[in-house]
Amino acid sequence: MQVNIELVRKYNVAGPRYTSYPTVPFWNESGIKTQEWIQSVKQSFKESNQKEGISLYVHMPFCEQLCTFCGCNKRITKNHSVEEPYIDLLLKEWEMYLSLFEEKPLITEIHLGGGTPTFFGTENLKKLINGILSKSEKNLKYEFSFEGHPNNTTCNHLQTLFDLGFKRVSFGVQDYDEKVQQTIHRIQPFENVERVTKQAREIGYESVGHDLIFGLPFQTISNIEKTIAKTQILKPDRIAFYSYAHVPWIKGVGQRGFSENDLPKDEEKRALYEKGRELLEKAGYHEIGMDHFALESDSMYKSMQEKKLHRNFMGYTASKTQLMVGLGVSSISDSWYAFAQNAKTIEEYTTLLNENKLPVFRGHLLNPEDLIVRKHILNLMCHFETSWANPNLQFAELTETLNRLKEIEADGLIEIFSDRIKVSEQGKPFVRNICMAFDLRLLRNKPKTQLFSMTV
Repeated sequence: MQVNIELVRKYNVAGPRYTSYPTVPFWNESGIKTQEWIQSVKQSFKESNQKEGISLYVHMPFCEQLCTFCGCNKRITKNHSVEEPYIDLLLKEWEMYLSLFEEKPLITEIHLGGGTPTFFGTENLKKLINGILSKSEKNLKYEFSFEGHPNNTTCNHLQTLFDLGFKRVSFGVQDYDEKVQQTIHRIQPFENVERVTKQAREIGYESVGHDLIFGLPFQTISNIEKTIAKTQILKPDRIAFYSYAHVPWIKGVGQRGFSENDLPKDEEKRALYEKGRELLEKAGYHEIGMDHFALESDSMYKSMQEKKLHRNFMGYTASKTQLMVGLGVSSISDSWYAFAQNAKTIEEYTTLLNENKLPVFRGHLLNPEDLIVRKHILNLMCHFETSWANPNLQFAELTETLNRLKEIEADGLIEIFSDRIKVSEQGKPFVRNICMAFDLRLLRNKPKTQLFSMTV
């Protein structure tokens, strides 16, 4: 399916990626009191621990070098003496959450993100995971995963984490073209990716993923074809094919290492995705939600088929838990009823924990309207449809929302029925725009400056 270029031009506006609703810029200005956050965690844990367990996201911020495409919270250093003190802080924060629970938590999901989790040595990773699990139980259907850098992930990393229960790993590839790699300061030969992919499979990992990015500086259709061809050789189980989010006004110097003129624009950028999608589908991958692809044997594809796909601050996940605890600097936690983000610098994070305080610096309590709108946006992002047949999913401005969607329907991107909407095949690339029609907080508080990356 080819995307209409006129529609790309029309709908290529700044918009959220909807890993949450409300999105972070529209959290309540008054924030959240620590006691309110604690109460929401207790409530969520009590309601859901025995049924589905909880998820943990652990942010590991250290990297040895700066990649200029990266929008993550990171600290650049080659000083590995920072590892152990940071692990101790993570475990102290976990102990503070454990004190809120009335019973042992049932861990359904752990994800180590960054930064570069494989910056850390295996003994410190072992100390972290054993510390988390020593006072917890693993769900029968648990899924532990981590992000690995192909250049520094060793066989020892892979074996150690596998022995601790990790069965899924994703490797950041981005693009194999040498000029693109030099521009984004991420030099990694295909041989390094091949090595870690083969080692992971030999050890027994059930899912090996590769992260690719389209829209990078100097990237061309030829680059995408070559990168996908090399990716097909290794046949990862899951592929994240992300749109490069150019937000230098937020991320500062890291994303100003090249000129805006070096970036593919609008329809040129969308053509990169369409070519990548075409090649991936020919290779047997299925598109999952937005920007993700998986083989039929992968848990994410099965989750999509069973309508169990979920989206949160970690992106798409194959399972849903009501409570997700974020540990580490800048991590965001989600109790379903509230969001809370940790302090963004290691110094602030350390100070708060040393004062025996949860390191939360901002958050948001969801009101009844937020909870309803959140459900519709999750349905659209995960299943490309949503319904308000259940009166509990109706909200005061539903009629106005449907009126906003009429032009989108006229462009063939959705079908509107009496009690539901369904995204068409042509509309899937524009799902962020469709969600924006439901985003009441964005509509009521239209930003005067650009907050988000472009939708296309």
